[in-house]
Amino acid sequence: MRNRVATLLWRAGIAAALVCVIGLLPWLTRTDPALTVLKARSAERDPDPAVLADIRAQLGLDDGPFRLLGAWLGGVWHGDAGRSWISGAEVTPAVLQALGASLLLMAAALVVAAVTAALICARTLWLGAQRRLGGRRAGGSGSAVLAALPEFLTASVLATVVGVQLGWLPALGWYGPRWTILPALALGLPAGAVLGRLLDDLLPGAFAESWALAAAARGLPGRSIARQAIRRCLPGLLPNTGLFAVGLTGGAVAVEQIFDIPGLGRTALQAALAQDLPVLQAGTLALVLLAAAAAGLAALATRLLIGPALRDGALPSLHGPKPPARTLQPFVHGGLLALVIGLGLPRDPLALDTGERLRPPSLQHPFGTDGLGRDVLARVGHGALDTLLLALAISAAALLTGVLLGLLPRLSGPLVDTIVALPPVLVALLVTAVVGGGGGSATPALAVGAVAWAPLAAHTSALLRQERAALHITATRGLGADSWYLLRHELLPAVLPPVTRHALLRLPGIALALASLTFLGLGAQPPTPEWGLLLAENQPYAERAPWAVLAPAAALALLGALAVTAAGGVRMPRRKRRVPVPAPRQRPRARELVGTR
Repeated sequence: MRNRVATLLWRAGIAAALVCVIGLLPWLTRTDPALTVLKARSAERDPDPAVLADIRAQLGLDDGPFRLLGAWLGGVWHGDAGRSWISGAEVTPAVLQALGASLLLMAAALVVAAVTAALICARTLWLGAQRRLGGRRAGGSGSAVLAALPEFLTASVLATVVGVQLGWLPALGWYGPRWTILPALALGLPAGAVLGRLLDDLLPGAFAESWALAAAARGLPGRSIARQAIRRCLPGLLPNTGLFAVGLTGGAVAVEQIFDIPGLGRTALQAALAQDLPVLQAGTLALVLLAAAAAGLAALATRLLIGPALRDGALPSLHGPKPPARTLQPFVHGGLLALVIGLGLPRDPLALDTGERLRPPSLQHPFGTDGLGRDVLARVGHGALDTLLLALAISAAALLTGVLLGLLPRLSGPLVDTIVALPPVLVALLVTAVVGGGGGSATPALAVGAVAWAPLAAHTSALLRQERAALHITATRGLGADSWYLLRHELLPAVLPPVTRHALLRLPGIALALASLTFLGLGAQPPTPEWGLLLAENQPYAERAPWAVLAPAAALALLGALAVTAAGGVRMPRRKRRVPVPAPRQRPRARELVGTR
């Protein structure tokens, strides 16, 4: 009971600190909130000193940020989140309406993600139910391509092709169930690919457990065994599923903008850009509360599924030592990516030729040209160095941080829920306010690195919770092994390989997160040939010159396929273990007994 109270206090303290930092955002960025509000209300109006003074008096800015923050917190305590600094409307109804739209979109996207994950795991489930799984290693190339698809690119293609050209579904607006299909596909396909790969990684271990062997020996139907195998693996995925749900609510900013959806992520972004603090604080608080609710539901579902086994230490391990997978797929994907980079590096990525604008692929320009006549192959090749090196560095730091904090779930759990609830763009704005600067590579790297470790920490905590309840851990502890020995020789060797594969699976997503920040001018600036900037620059020409967008998207897909297939080789080889057993007390020798007489 005391631990639960401490966790609740820690969670409340994190949420309060976050809201306070957001309340100080204009002052941290050293900007005049009155000027920002004036530009948001009327961009054409001149910043007359008298007008700015009138805005300060209306909003009470002269009282200082702390008094404003205290007044807002007092109003929230009584159910009043104040009024918008821009429109003057009440904040609470607007935030609740945006939250409703985001929750509906999240539900539809989760359905798409569940179907996608089921399709990815279908072959493993069928082979396991037929007892024909053997030593199969999942290739994962198709799921890697799905996971590496940029959400804003997928949304743009669906809106242009399916919505506008074919006219099958509405492309803009938010008026009913039909308007949710395209944005749900754009959000659910990448999320389902990641969840499907994580589940497919756990299923072979579940089918190899003694209960599955006994069920098959008794002649139970294969579909029943497959259903129980999914149930066995779900507790290790529920924390990440909750994180995906919250991320789909607050992080769907680009998709909401493309499809003109009045969701909470878009509302928080617009409020952050306009420094409309009451709306921004209320939206952030709603996202934090949603994250806490999702974490509570995930913990409750885990307890219902395997609670008694966790309590009694009666779980078999899903992560026994396995030999590394041997496959040529990583070399094929890596070779193709290296070939693209090698062909692009000798070319000039900045050479302009307006007479060659939007040329299709040819012998002179194998990937075509962009809107300024620049060679797309050259820009993809030169942009790969910055994109890949930065993404690899952030992934390594996220893996280390996630594993270390995952070992302390009571400390990291509330922090993970709070961080994942924030839209990445808002994190970038907060990082910019703290470290200063409005561009370059430092700001997006810090912003993405600040949130990239959270899913890995949640995955580590979930796997460690189950691994500690494994039978061999109980037996090893009974033989006298201490906690440090168990951590080094039993727990970490079982948990590190799947978490490392998870980190590699998220490598393309980190590259995409860096890319998405270019929409706010917080990432690479033109004419830098960074892959995210290439997608952003060429997106308006996607219909006329699709090759300009498909080239960097294909490079990202190759990166995803390389990461996932290489992750299949991350295994902990079996080795001999020696458990320290307390030495029995030795009997005194006869000579010693004689000497004592």
